[in-house]
Amino acid sequence: MHNPRAGRGRNSIRLRRYNERLLLQALRRGGQASKADLARATGLTGTAVGTIIQALEEAGLIEFTGRRAEGQRGQPASLIRLNPKGAFAIGVRLDRDSIETALLDFGGHILARRVHHRVLPPPQEALAIVAADVDAVLATLGDSERRRLTGIGVAQPYNLGAWLRELDMAAPHFHDWDDYDFAYELGEASGLPVFSENDGNAAAIAELFHGCGQDHDDFLYVFLGPVIGCGIALDGDCLRGTQGNAGDIAVMPVPPGRLASSPRPAGAWDLLLSRASLHALARHLRHWGAAAESLDDLAECVRQRHPAVEEWLDDCVDALAPVLRASLCLLDLPAVVVDADIDAGLVDALIQRLHRALAANAPEARGVPELVRGSFGSDAGAIGAASLPLFFNFSPRTEILRRDAHRSEEMHHEQ
Repeated sequence: MHNPRAGRGRNSIRLRRYNERLLLQALRRGGQASKADLARATGLTGTAVGTIIQALEEAGLIEFTGRRAEGQRGQPASLIRLNPKGAFAIGVRLDRDSIETALLDFGGHILARRVHHRVLPPPQEALAIVAADVDAVLATLGDSERRRLTGIGVAQPYNLGAWLRELDMAAPHFHDWDDYDFAYELGEASGLPVFSENDGNAAAIAELFHGCGQDHDDFLYVFLGPVIGCGIALDGDCLRGTQGNAGDIAVMPVPPGRLASSPRPAGAWDLLLSRASLHALARHLRHWGAAAESLDDLAECVRQRHPAVEEWLDDCVDALAPVLRASLCLLDLPAVVVDADIDAGLVDALIQRLHRALAANAPEARGVPELVRGSFGSDAGAIGAASLPLFFNFSPRTEILRRDAHRSEEMHHEQ
């Protein structure tokens, strides 16, 4: 016979876990707060907040920082914040031209990092490099801190062997990556839980967990790296799609670019990544005879307002603005978060031009979304990867409750 109490017990455990994560999110967004602040922010009763605070303190996830007078009467209220040493995570960012491994604390700060600027080697060689780097960053933690490690996050572009012609890359071994489960193999090598997402989703999750998510639960995230990346934040979670490719605007069809450096596409349409990416910027700078071999080179050209940068910005926005407008028509999101692997004024210039383009072509009864500067710049990939274990362990995603309700219903029918 079905035991209804068993189902209620599981629901109660998941509800308590959800409320704990809701409170942690309130602290992450507010910095520090009293119990009364947390009750108002979460909608929980003072008694419930007190019980959760006790459990979180015992778990080492929060700490008391001082006192603050609340009103004119009574004792000053104790202030609470996240304990940066309450949890740790490792992030691995793989790209076609780099490997990066970073150690992150619960406050979102990078504590240690290893970077290799090189063409991504075959999978087995990359695995050996990353395994050594994981050991190196872990060596910076004490034994008690290692016990608070939540896992490893891996962020990488999917389909690494695709679009090599558009990226002017000739590395046949990239195709080896398309059938290689790097996250699984890293888990086997390290003995740690591994969480994997494409790089656009991972960076969007970093914004949700440590950055713009303090003010926004819903946004389109756009990151200008060697290839343009994108993620969709919806109701405080990341929309993934059936194959994890939701928001993959890099392969959106766009008209061919008008720059003298723009390659001719194979068909009538080009891909957005051919026009809106740092690879496209570097290609145009080289066409002008400027140095464009590294991110530092690109940043210096941006800083100097090189004419090639201005030309590329016009072409980039000409392709990107209609893609954003189409995406917003489908998703009805209030904000677009924009970030890039370099800055030197590039992100602000891009936001300003996008705002003008979106305003000039806004349909009737539709305005311009809020354009928000991203939080992490060149650290977005590493923080995004390392945010994955933290997000999945500590974010109050409502699917925690939905999943339990679904399983309870299934068990009821089975009985």
